[in-house]
Amino acid sequence: MLRYENSLREKGYDLVIGVDEAGRGPLAGPVVAAAVLLNDRNFRSRIDDSKKLSPNERRRAFFEIKKKSLHAIASVSHRQIDRINILEATILAMRKALRKLLAQLGPSEFKRAFVIIDGNMRLKLDLPYRSIVKGDAKSLSIAASSILAKVHRDKLMEKYHAVYPAYGFDKHKGYPTAEHRKVLERIGPSEIHRKSFLRCLEKI
Repeated sequence: MLRYENSLREKGYDLVIGVDEAGRGPLAGPVVAAAVLLNDRNFRSRIDDSKKLSPNERRRAFFEIKKKSLHAIASVSHRQIDRINILEATILAMRKALRKLLAQLGPSEFKRAFVIIDGNMRLKLDLPYRSIVKGDAKSLSIAASSILAKVHRDKLMEKYHAVYPAYGFDKHKGYPTAEHRKVLERIGPSEIHRKSFLRCLEKI
């Protein structure tokens, strides 16, 4: 999980920032991105693609990652997703998270920084970067960012459940499960549903 980090360090980039997102697929809620610069690469918790971890494993890893890194989390709302589409919203969330993290670094540190991003995302950055398909299963830094983004988004959806309890956001977190679709058919969308996603769903 450190092959990319070690390779970049050999090239002089000892500040490797991992970036990933959570929430591209749900029918409701925001998309969330996290950026992580690990200060310590030794973990007691399992650090892997967040989808491979149980909720308890993710929560334990979440707190350990926060203790052992510089990090930032950013989100883009369901309204903005509807305005600019999910791809652009994901890129925006990633850029926002990166800006927040970079604000914690000094200008002299930028030349030592390299960004690695999950997937095949293309971001316009002033820093060198590389996109890595399935990077959350290949890089410790990206895996850590995937965990922060996932846990943070899950917490947001649990808060939304308190406002809209009929939809079961605490269980499916907005993803298009059979239960979620049945509720939508019965009572229609909530304020936080992505209207553009629902229109696409109707065409399937």
